[in-house]
Amino acid sequence: MPELPEVHTTATMLDQLITGEQITDVWTDYGGKTHLGKDTIKDPKFFQKFRVAVTDAKIKNVTRRGKNILINLDNDQTILVHMKMTGQLLYGKYLKSKVKSTESKSVWEAMEPEELKDPYSRFVHFIISFKNGRHLALSDVRKFAKITLLPTATAQKSHHLSDIGPEPLEKDFDFDKFKIRLMTRPKGKIKQVLIEPMVISGIGNIYSDEILWDSDIHPLSIVSRIPDKQLQKMFASTKLLLKKGIDFGGDSTSDYRTPLGTKGSFQHHHQAYQKTHESCAKKKCLGKITKLKIGGRSAHFCDTHQQCYT
Repeated sequence: MPELPEVHTTATMLDQLITGEQITDVWTDYGGKTHLGKDTIKDPKFFQKFRVAVTDAKIKNVTRRGKNILINLDNDQTILVHMKMTGQLLYGKYLKSKVKSTESKSVWEAMEPEELKDPYSRFVHFIISFKNGRHLALSDVRKFAKITLLPTATAQKSHHLSDIGPEPLEKDFDFDKFKIRLMTRPKGKIKQVLIEPMVISGIGNIYSDEILWDSDIHPLSIVSRIPDKQLQKMFASTKLLLKKGIDFGGDSTSDYRTPLGTKGSFQHHHQAYQKTHESCAKKKCLGKITKLKIGGRSAHFCDTHQQCYT
């Protein structure tokens, strides 16, 4: 799942690419009986209202909250997109064919830029058409992504956003706030607490592994047992590694692509994530990276320098 650096990269690039563009139409093949009555475009009735509301509107700007992309329109409405596990928001020129879509082939074919023709990006289930002849496409192989429409003025209070924890890269998010948020789950295992969006927004499997490796903390450590000195290191690592992820354009270990179809490069700088059985890169550490399941999620960590506080 795209985490804070990937979603931030997407939002920043889209803000530059589509701000000021006018929407001429929208299309989707999402749907199904299981989605009836829901407030997303996967419900056909909601999608029809969505289509009417956004057509002819212009993009005011694109922002981010947690792992959500917020496309703000000049008619005081906001399109919210959560890319979930495998979603990609892609901008370029697409051509709609008359071929019926299947699980492996969309009716929309990427024309340019060339990077949009990546096989990982062919599962297009949502399209915004712009007056300039270009499109914003959502490729989503697992079909888990969420798209809805909210009044801009009250979007942050909606059930889609209201429970999200604070943004860890905000200037006012200091160590005291970091500790307070973690201590809302004092008996929790730090790996699970760190990736819980209601505690701190935007951190997932990849960056939590890297943060814990960098700050010498074992993922099974109980939050209330971790000394302040180590929490201080973890706070610094959180800021550092999330910023580093943004600087490298995100992590494309799996499906993530930028809006222009290019890959991020943070995956080339992993120290723990998916490094199982490799020697630890920490200076003077003779350990190896190992893997275990914690609450259904994988954790990668050094078996030597990451201390467990229980």
